[in-house]
Amino acid sequence: MRILHAVEFYSPSVGGAQEVIRQISLRLAARGHDVTVATSADPRRRDACIEGVTVAPFKVSGNRASGLTGEVEAYRRLVATGGFDVVMIYAAQQWTCDALLDVLPNLPCAKVFAPCGFSGLKSDRYKAYFDDMPALLRQFDRLIFHSATYQDHRFAEAHGLLDRSVVVPNGCGRDEFEQLPTDFRARHGIAPDEPLVLTVGSHTGIKGHAEAIQTLLSRHMPPATLVIIGNALPGLGGCRWTCKLRALAARLVAGGRKRVLLLDPPRHDVLAAYQAADIFLFLSNVECSPLVLFEAAASETPFVTADVGNAREIAEWTGGGVVVPTESMSDGRKKADTAAAARLVADMLAHPDRAAALGRAGRRHWMESFSWETIAEKYEAVYRDAIAAASKTAVRP
Repeated sequence: MRILHAVEFYSPSVGGAQEVIRQISLRLAARGHDVTVATSADPRRRDACIEGVTVAPFKVSGNRASGLTGEVEAYRRLVATGGFDVVMIYAAQQWTCDALLDVLPNLPCAKVFAPCGFSGLKSDRYKAYFDDMPALLRQFDRLIFHSATYQDHRFAEAHGLLDRSVVVPNGCGRDEFEQLPTDFRARHGIAPDEPLVLTVGSHTGIKGHAEAIQTLLSRHMPPATLVIIGNALPGLGGCRWTCKLRALAARLVAGGRKRVLLLDPPRHDVLAAYQAADIFLFLSNVECSPLVLFEAAASETPFVTADVGNAREIAEWTGGGVVVPTESMSDGRKKADTAAAARLVADMLAHPDRAAALGRAGRRHWMESFSWETIAEKYEAVYRDAIAAASKTAVRP
């Protein structure tokens, strides 16, 4: 198959969407398919082919609600004339999706869409966008959802679109998680018996870093080190500097008995951190299907997570963690109960046998069902199904 993946950002950019498309793309390429990724231009990207995947960059920004600017027509031409058998658009409310919505009937290939949560579904800004969405979704041959319980899947169900919908979960790769580095504690001055709590997420301001620090400082928590791994946003955006201030304040408040380490390390160190951690703590405010929970499960690290995105479903699928009581805010974001999170983390630290049982369950289920190797095969099957469906219904120019 000639496959086009359309995603707003791609390697060397780091993030959940980028990682999903990277993993699926390179594995489908390794299976003999011709894979191209259409994405935003990035001055750090030096090569037109990355790990066997062709990258087609475009200088485009915006979305349907705010307006699109840049090389929109060039992007549309690639999709329409590139000879692709199937295009898969990853995530709504961003330009690689929204630039195609008005020309879907003209695209001479199978069309697959993975909405990735519809994060703006409850926002007044996107009311017109989602009023139009049911009719637009009917123009796709297949819809991929990462969850059977999250709001994007419920939206499709409410509009009678389950006949073209498929649930394909996220995951992580055996090549990274079958054998993890073991040198993290020694390199970062963390004693073998020191409780280590880990959270991973970019400094966007909505990945729960403030809540994780608040959890650490709770009176329910014993002395421990909290490691926050996350890349900073360009300029002064996000929460990197406020996290630094909170980390300093935490050390002062706790008299050095509790500390926060802020790291933005290479992937080797991220994997080593998973291996070293006693607990993975994830209190993000907005998610669709967080990869980091699958990574925690793969690393045999029990997790404590906010009830965000389909985290509850992942906890049930993997058996690898527990869910914190979480309040829904008026803007659609979630706010975890940090006192409850602290009690759950403290209980796991006090009962390592119970925590270890969660970790073993998570890793076992990951190996059975949630490796990228297994998931790439599911994408391949969806694409073949979409091509077959398109051949029956699409009007070719």
